Amino acid sequence: MLEQLAHVGRDPATNGYIRDAWSHADLELREWFAGEAARRGLDLREDRNGNLWAWWGDPSHRPGVVTGSHLDSVRQGGAFDGPLGVVSAFAALDLLKERGFQPVTPLGVACFTDEEGARFGVPCVGSRLLTGALAPERALALTDDDGDTLAEVMTRAGREPRLIGRDDETLATVGTFVELHVEQGRALHGPVGVASAIWPHGRWRFDFLGQANHAGTTRLGDRDDPMLPFARMVLEARAAAARYGVVATVGKVRVSPGNANAVPGQVSAWLDARGANERDVRELVAELTDHAAGAADDVALRGGIENGGGVAARGGAAGSGVDVSEESWTPVVDFDAALRDRLAALVGDGDTPAQILPTGAGHDAGILATAGIPSAMLFVRNPTGVSHSPEEHAEQADCESGVVALANVLEDLCR
Repeated sequence: MLEQLAHVGRDPATNGYIRDAWSHADLELREWFAGEAARRGLDLREDRNGNLWAWWGDPSHRPGVVTGSHLDSVRQGGAFDGPLGVVSAFAALDLLKERGFQPVTPLGVACFTDEEGARFGVPCVGSRLLTGALAPERALALTDDDGDTLAEVMTRAGREPRLIGRDDETLATVGTFVELHVEQGRALHGPVGVASAIWPHGRWRFDFLGQANHAGTTRLGDRDDPMLPFARMVLEARAAAARYGVVATVGKVRVSPGNANAVPGQVSAWLDARGANERDVRELVAELTDHAAGAADDVALRGGIENGGGVAARGGAAGSGVDVSEESWTPVVDFDAALRDRLAALVGDGDTPAQILPTGAGHDAGILATAGIPSAMLFVRNPTGVSHSPEEHAEQADCESGVVALANVLEDLCR
């Protein structure tokens, strides 16, 4: 099944994947999901937020056990992040049917929409809308790089955006959720492990404001260049992360007007910050916000620059500075301890339970767990630890071990 998906959204120049939510690639992947559900005789449903559900049994009278993940990707992402969880879910159902298993509890496969947030900047949009963690009005107003809103994009895809929002009817069908995912680091030693928690994490937008001007005719002392405080913020983010023992990343930047021969008028940068302790992450962001504001208004930033043998004085337009806004925040998620230990015992080696480990990566399982749904995660080993990159990898044997582990878990939970 992974081979069937290998061509969808693939960049031939890099072998990376671009599978934005509601793009042509995403719609093709949805068709593939529908085809796999039909081939197995599953009841396919799409909720009002665009999440897909394929059911073995009817969950309308009794909440079911659900597994699955997502099919969208980050820009230039790998082949396993998300799709491995979806194809493993279908493969686990195939294995259960080969065993002659008939679930007493309904069993479902889910495919959540826009987990990565690559197009609109907010992760886990489908599960956040489903659980009410994301307000519909805010979601519909999100814009992509072309200025198209989520409302416009969903309309073009044939969906009804006015219906999005918390969906209690769908939530009532989910009794337990188990997500299988490729591990996104090198902490897992065996083929399959179990998640203990998801670190608190969030995204913040920094808009550095300046004055656009000619690169050739504007003296250094007359410039109000927002690229300079932005550069200082990036360096300070790395230093502050080391001090607080967390991770901080500036991985997306937008420069306006974006001309090679012009001083920028605005630089927008997105900070991703995560750590084991919520207080440390929050304090890092607060410190970085203060630092960015100081850098933007620092007289020495534009003064003290050698210019033709002299020293440039402060120049540029008044009112430069920085605006900081929080685009998403997910508090620490501690997965249900009893369910976690049950899974570790089921997928372990004999009397030795599977390795239990936390993760710094966000997942739909974390959103559902925060909403009160008993949730758990299985990890499949990643030998390189590389993720969100074309180099992301998992060995065939480990993937097959993941399918067997998932099937054993589903069989136990559905008895």
